[in-house]
Amino acid sequence: MPLNDLSLSLQFGKFPDAALHRAALPRHSVTRWIRHALQSDAEITVRIVDAEEGQALNHDYRGKDYATNVLTFDYTQAPYVTADLVLCAPVVAREAREQGKTLQAHYAHLLVHGTLHAQGHDHETSEADAEAMEALEIEILAGLGIDNPYQ
Repeated sequence: MPLNDLSLSLQFGKFPDAALHRAALPRHSVTRWIRHALQSDAEITVRIVDAEEGQALNHDYRGKDYATNVLTFDYTQAPYVTADLVLCAPVVAREAREQGKTLQAHYAHLLVHGTLHAQGHDHETSEADAEAMEALEIEILAGLGIDNPYQ
């Protein structure tokens, strides 16, 4: 099955270990991970931020006063997906360590997760929706050669 077209903007905020995160996120890998999760053509901006920016965005847009791993801002879903995915570098790094995953594998999972959100998938609406989204993530990541992130 052919992959969908993706126009990608990859941005990194200024923070102390940004080089480590840049190394884990080569543009060709980010493009590949997102394209495998797309069901239509898309224009997506991925921004890697520090804890301060991540917390401010989560507070302003979700009313939650902490930095979370990934925020998805979806603007259109059909016929063309447009979205911003904001990933908080310190949170992603901490979670990867705690879960015994490589930084790159955890980023791949979160980018797939955010891309599915951008297309209308939601794990917070019901247990059935959460299970369906998780199964889809596992399937997409397996197709990319990445282990089940939930094990």
